[in-house]
Amino acid sequence: MNFSDFRLTLAYSVNGERRVTSSSDENIAVDCVVYDGRFTAKIAPTGKVRLISAEFSAPYAMRDDEVFFGAGYQSWTVSSEYYARDRQKGLLFPVNLFAFARKISGASGDYSFTKYGKNLFHSHGYTYFRRGDEMEFFGSVDESRAFTVFYNDVKNGVFTISKDVEGMDVTTECTLFDIVRYVGGYDEVFDKYAAAYVFKRKSNIPDLAGYTSWYNYFQNIDENVILRDLNGMAKIAGDRANIFQIDDGYESRVGDWSDVDKKKFPHGMKYIADSIHSKGYIAGLWVAPFAAEYKSRIAEEHPDWLLRDEKGKKVIGGVAWKGFYVLDTEKPEVRDYVRRVFATVFDEWGYDMVKLDFLYAACIVPRNGKSRGQLMHEAMTLLRECVGDKYLLGCGVPMTSSFGFVDACRTGCDVELSFKDRYYVRCTNQEIISAVHAVNNTVFRRHLNKRFFLNDPDVFFLRDGGAKPAVYTMAQKKLLAKVNNMFGSVLFVSDNAAEYDAEKTAVLLEAFRPFGGKITRAYKTSADSYRVDYELDGDKRVFEFEMKNGNYSDKKVNG
Repeated sequence: MNFSDFRLTLAYSVNGERRVTSSSDENIAVDCVVYDGRFTAKIAPTGKVRLISAEFSAPYAMRDDEVFFGAGYQSWTVSSEYYARDRQKGLLFPVNLFAFARKISGASGDYSFTKYGKNLFHSHGYTYFRRGDEMEFFGSVDESRAFTVFYNDVKNGVFTISKDVEGMDVTTECTLFDIVRYVGGYDEVFDKYAAAYVFKRKSNIPDLAGYTSWYNYFQNIDENVILRDLNGMAKIAGDRANIFQIDDGYESRVGDWSDVDKKKFPHGMKYIADSIHSKGYIAGLWVAPFAAEYKSRIAEEHPDWLLRDEKGKKVIGGVAWKGFYVLDTEKPEVRDYVRRVFATVFDEWGYDMVKLDFLYAACIVPRNGKSRGQLMHEAMTLLRECVGDKYLLGCGVPMTSSFGFVDACRTGCDVELSFKDRYYVRCTNQEIISAVHAVNNTVFRRHLNKRFFLNDPDVFFLRDGGAKPAVYTMAQKKLLAKVNNMFGSVLFVSDNAAEYDAEKTAVLLEAFRPFGGKITRAYKTSADSYRVDYELDGDKRVFEFEMKNGNYSDKKVNG
């Protein structure tokens, strides 16, 4: 495909009247330019216009032997390669049958503003068609005004580059599309994309390896447990680890971040940070800055800070904590509150890194003449301002909105405590907790690692017991550790490492050692099986594994 094959269609309303155009008219000037594999479309209204849709489409017949890459909306969303015969899943039965279930389960995804269907695929921010080793890549290099969604309509033979302009008012000239197209090898096209992207961040963050508290205790943490596991990590991993992160459970309620649960942490959070520093580790802390539990103090004392829908009802941000409200980042009081939270975390408590979660909540509802993409961009700008030169690990964030703002980022959903999917994975959304989905994303989002941030594939498990046992065989534990090590640069466990035997200690130390190889190709050979071609120490190797049972092999293929 060449950009000369595409046709622009723009729908907008002015004074309540809907108009459709593919070029300039009396209300809006449209300037489309194609040059050096790049397409831009600038629009300049004569007055205020409300955009309805913006699409740039071309005929395209997808071949049976090629794949289309569907980049998921946010950190947790399934991202994969699809053949024409495959199906990209949306909300599943029975969740999709009931309005409230669709609303709360779908809040974390793109289900309200993108199209799903048979023979229809979509991708957020960027995509590619792969034919063997040749890639035809398309990507937006600026998502600050509106999200870009690429649609591959196999049934009708149409490829469309669409902007999510719902709720977007335009009063002055702006660049609506800025799209690049590259043809070449995998690393070649992604190197070019990273170089072209408008928002860049040069970070000095090192590869991270260490501990996070969530997957063994969830919210049931306290000072004794944290210090015990800190000592265990230092004893077993020593300086092979460099970070120790406190997850959810230190605060009195989600949203009340400065109100530390004094029964759990009688000496406060600075004492914990100081203890972490005494071991030579980076001190990390989890915060969900735009979330508030129903019974949180902030929700009860400041109901005017909560995001409302068009009917004035409080917006529910998702199913976590049995549902939670969203803080409206458009309100100056909310932005000031967020700044105060981070001043406490960094200046008073002394933490070095924050893992910021459920960030998609900032853009659930388009408002004040702004699209979802603009709201998310402004929210990320606020967070980066608050974090300053400390480290920011993003999670639950629309992926391209994180580019240029985070130092590290989750690339998949939470890993389940069982290797085999739970029953509910088959009947809910594409952001659900799943080891299968997490590994899939770890493989298929590898191109982001060290181009835009450090990839965080989430935890691996080695423990046998613990507060929350991990239902994995030892072979499955080793597989997850190996995949995370090969494809990610943020390696976490949630175990009390002091309980490890010699075998588990050896697996941990090997996983915490940065992967020194080069992946040349990674793809699915069946619905449950993967093949990774890579080079290590001058040898060509093939790593194959199955997510159905965890079987794997790693063999040298030359010499």
